[in-house]
Amino acid sequence: MVKVPTVKFNNGQTFPIFGLGTWKSKPGEVTQAVKDAIDIGYRHIDCAYAYVNEKEVGAAIKAKIAEGVVKREDLFVTSKLWNTFHRPDLVEKNLKLTLSDLGLEYLDLYLIHWPFALKEEGDMFPVDASGQTAYSDVDYVDTWKAMEAVAKKGLTKSIGISNFNKRQIERLLQNATIVPATNQIECHPYLTQLKLTEYCKSQGILITAYSPLGSPDRPWAQPGDPQLLDDEKIKKIAQKYKKTPAQVVLKYQVQRGHITIPKSVTKSRIKENFDIWDFNLTADDIALINTFDCNGRICPYTDAFSHKDHPFSHGDEY
Repeated sequence: MVKVPTVKFNNGQTFPIFGLGTWKSKPGEVTQAVKDAIDIGYRHIDCAYAYVNEKEVGAAIKAKIAEGVVKREDLFVTSKLWNTFHRPDLVEKNLKLTLSDLGLEYLDLYLIHWPFALKEEGDMFPVDASGQTAYSDVDYVDTWKAMEAVAKKGLTKSIGISNFNKRQIERLLQNATIVPATNQIECHPYLTQLKLTEYCKSQGILITAYSPLGSPDRPWAQPGDPQLLDDEKIKKIAQKYKKTPAQVVLKYQVQRGHITIPKSVTKSRIKENFDIWDFNLTADDIALINTFDCNGRICPYTDAFSHKDHPFSHGDEY
């Protein structure tokens, strides 16, 4: 079985560079998907409270540990703090809900899912009387201090962020005692994130690439939207290596040093996505793929565009 290469976080923790994403994986499908992934060789599972499937992920982990396929310490499990739990007194509560659902005593990595806070102690996607998204004014710097506290308690081995822009990271670092281990961001050939990657790297923060396949199954996709895996330029590179377009765009992330977390619930695709360790793209291939960027963001979270802490809607450079 292939052993996935690892990266080292700024706190010394090693982490598999490749994992299974679980966003949009339905309850009823995700348990088998995680079991299949572990059998194939995945050791890193990316979860989130907001995906509403952590109990099913936990059932798969429990089953594979019981079968003796893996031990807990062989697995690297990530989850994320949801926007309605940003208030500092709620951070540990949300983490403990996740741990209970997953059936685990600790996480390997816990992230702030988005920099903006939503109205606490109600619906996961709260709305006000006019039907607009209901905001909270909790500062993500205060949320981060509570993240540092749960890390110090040992509830998670590392902490990080997700969907933060450069300005927000700069401000966070001015107030942090623990530097985020990673910034998990949307990243694929139509949104290469070259500048943000370079900035994070300069601060010792690794990039985790979500939606590396372009998220063709996103619920809000429109007919006629460009499909990354149908791109003729990517198909041409894939033919050169006798690989699939998916394998090429995944290897593109891995070779950039990005933790990469493609989602699938189909066993053959979970296996195909994993089968990227027997070839390397050339520097010219990577340079060419970098030119495909068209600012093609597919996860803009438009429902919260007017929030003061929305990362993409206030003219920030990156």
